[in-house]
Amino acid sequence: MIPTPRLSHLSAEDFDLVYEPAEDTFILLDALEQDAEDLRTGIENKVTFLLSTPITTQLYVLRQIPLNPINASFALPFHSRLAHAIDVILFNPPYVPTIISEVSEAQDIKGIAGSWAGGSDGMQVTNRFLEMVADLLSPRGRFYLVAVKENNIPEIQHRMLNTYGLKSTIVLSRRAGREHLSVIRFTRMSSS
Repeated sequence: MIPTPRLSHLSAEDFDLVYEPAEDTFILLDALEQDAEDLRTGIENKVTFLLSTPITTQLYVLRQIPLNPINASFALPFHSRLAHAIDVILFNPPYVPTIISEVSEAQDIKGIAGSWAGGSDGMQVTNRFLEMVADLLSPRGRFYLVAVKENNIPEIQHRMLNTYGLKSTIVLSRRAGREHLSVIRFTRMSSS
C-alpha cells in the first residue's frame, strides 16, 4: 500500500505556493497501486525516472533546498532524446474548466493557479501534451492521465486511439466533491 504523503513539514504560507495533494493526487496513487504488479512485470527491467512538476522556486528557497532546475514545457528540450524511451508517464494536468485568459495568465506567471486552471473545457494544457505522448512512450510504455468528466473522457479516448494508436482503459473513477475524477491508462495497440 502506498502511504499517504506527509505534509507536516509545510507551513501555511507554503500552500500559497505549492499545490496541496488532494483527491486527484490520491486517485492517481490508488490507480498506480492497483496496477503495481503489471508495472513491475510489464515494462523493461531498467526504469529511469524523470520527475516533472509545476513547482515554484520560492518553496525551495524557503526550505533552503539546493535546486538546479531545467525550466521547460513538457520536456521539449529533451524530446528527441526521450523519443520512444519512456516506460511510464504520469500526468495530473491542470484540468479544471476555467476561462481561457486564466490559463494563459497562470502559466505565464507560474503561480499556483497553473496547477489547476485548464481552460474552457479543462483541456487547454492537456491537449498540448496529448499531441506528444505517442512519440515519448516506449513500445510497451504506459501513460496515466488524470481527468474529470468535464474534460470529455470518451472524446479523449477516441482521439488518442484514432489519431495516435493508443488504446485506453479507465483504471479508476470516483466522485470527489463536485468532481468526477478518472485515471485513464493508455498503451500502444501492439502492447500486451
